[in-house]
Amino acid sequence: MSKFGYIPEAPEQSFGNNKGIFKPKDIYDLTRADKYTNYGQLELIETQNIDDSDFSEEISAVNFTSLGSYNVHFLTFNNLVLQGYGYPSLRFYESGVLETGSVYTYAYKDGISSNSFNNLQSTGDDMLRMGKNAYQNLNGYAYLYNLSDSTKYSFTTFHSSMVEGNNLGSQMSYGSGLLPQLSIVDGIRFLSDPAQYIGKVNVSLYGIKEYE
Repeated sequence: MSKFGYIPEAPEQSFGNNKGIFKPKDIYDLTRADKYTNYGQLELIETQNIDDSDFSEEISAVNFTSLGSYNVHFLTFNNLVLQGYGYPSLRFYESGVLETGSVYTYAYKDGISSNSFNNLQSTGDDMLRMGKNAYQNLNGYAYLYNLSDSTKYSFTTFHSSMVEGNNLGSQMSYGSGLLPQLSIVDGIRFLSDPAQYIGKVNVSLYGIKEYE
């Protein structure tokens, strides 16, 4: 009987070392067993959903405290609504301790369809901003690099978009940020700058399987 591409005998399959001619079911079974080579695949770590439209629970942040050993992470946030004016932002935990000092740097550009582009930057903020305010539903994503590598700086690139206030058009932001410290980042906090309660958001964190 054929198994994983061979007749009649199947070799041992492992990630980075697949042999044979594979049927769709072979690929499906090997992927489920984490034995099929698919470089760069997204692997869900955790999804958190907040739905507190009246802000009665007074939720101010979403924490991810289990990141795995990935070199690259991918974070998405959808339908973010804040109680007041605030920018979606990140802070990092370093060896279990939340970094709240004015050590983060970032630069980004935002554009409004009814106006123009603006540049925003900081060389010493207490969190990493990721775009415009979130009075209305805001969506975005960020790639995060080197979090588990103590020999490199941790940094991010991001993009976000939303409907401009009073439905005048669309607005977007894109840029990058950096934690210029050699450390192991083992946690991520998603929050607002300045601090605002979160009324609604869906946040997912993925690891990206390495090429080696």
